[in-house]
Amino acid sequence: MNRLWSPWRAAYVADANTSTDRPEAPSVFAAIAADDADEDNLVLWRGEHVFVVMNRYPYNNGHLLIVPYRVVAAYDALTTAEQRALAAATDRCIRWLRTALQPDGFNVGMNLGRAAGAGIPDHLHRHVLPRWAGDTNFMTATSETRVLPESLRDTYQRLRAAIDAEDTSDGASSPTAS
Repeated sequence: MNRLWSPWRAAYVADANTSTDRPEAPSVFAAIAADDADEDNLVLWRGEHVFVVMNRYPYNNGHLLIVPYRVVAAYDALTTAEQRALAAATDRCIRWLRTALQPDGFNVGMNLGRAAGAGIPDHLHRHVLPRWAGDTNFMTATSETRVLPESLRDTYQRLRAAIDAEDTSDGASSPTAS
């Protein structure tokens, strides 16, 4: 596999502690949930049980993560309220992505456990990944490298606009309301 030099990723890797690696350190998601710098952390929305954050290392533009506030590894360890909040947030994410980015389809899923590919196995999260008919090209196929056509900040602003427009149209009091 070829390597693409990305020194900006070092800070994330250094901070991405899991309870498996350092029991005293919160998961990267718990740290984001506790911080109120939503734009800096790419948090798009906060509900009562879950929040939505953009993936800093996305497969495609608009790759979102829905994360419960409570640190839990197993889906069946979620409360019924958390499971419902995860489902409702999935619906919201798909609507926001359709409005802001007009994808042709979606991948939605979870990698539960390290053996299933979870990068942060102790704090489950759902991926909502917009897809376009032409999003896999020669770079992905021949050099295992993704090319993202828009910066995270620009995508964040487009998604915030879609969220704000939806919240205004349905009478919600704030973009962080559940």
